[in-house]
Amino acid sequence: MGAVMGTFSSLQTKQRRPSKDIAWWYYQYQRDKIEDELEMTMVCHRPEGLEQLEAQTNFTKRELQVLYRGFKNECPSGVVNEETFKQIYAQFFPHGDASMYAHYLFHAFDTTQTGSVKFEDFVTALSILLRGTVHEKLRWTFNLYDINKDGYINKEEMMDIVKAIYDMMGKYTYPVLKEDTPRQHVDIFFQKMDKNKDGIVTLDEFLESCQEDDNIMRSLQLFQNVM
Repeated sequence: MGAVMGTFSSLQTKQRRPSKDIAWWYYQYQRDKIEDELEMTMVCHRPEGLEQLEAQTNFTKRELQVLYRGFKNECPSGVVNEETFKQIYAQFFPHGDASMYAHYLFHAFDTTQTGSVKFEDFVTALSILLRGTVHEKLRWTFNLYDINKDGYINKEEMMDIVKAIYDMMGKYTYPVLKEDTPRQHVDIFFQKMDKNKDGIVTLDEFLESCQEDDNIMRSLQLFQNVM
């Protein structure tokens, strides 16, 4: 332990900055802090404290700062409505029609159904999709497919989501898809997931089917990559 502490002290001595450098770094920190505070007064919605979001998500404070700056650049008011969300999302899929999928995705992000997505909503969902457990990702995906939020997925809902994904990918899907491909895809999914053949898929059925079938998991992973 003494050797470790001695090495640490030596490094501190070698790397110690002059006091004027410390003052400069402190000045930069204070300036950025003031700029952030001024920027926050210009928005309609002020997000929760970064410490609270750090505790609620799988992002570090620094990552949250970067994400917030990007969110604020696209949405200066601090919130995004559905129309703006569609416009932003369409930029990533210029060869297809992303409007319907963006519609469904927006409502999955808008968990309080207020008609707008706040920064907290955005990073909470992003945290699950990027760094959540398999179970958390599947629950979030189930919520996306459950369009009417009745706690079940019917075949029409699944068809709407899958078709929206294919429409978004556009003519550059490979291999080139036949017109009835989405329906075939949904029929296969639903046959495997609807365990008791009652015409609906519950959350438990969805979780069980996805985790026991590698093909379904791979397909869902492909769909999650466009979120």
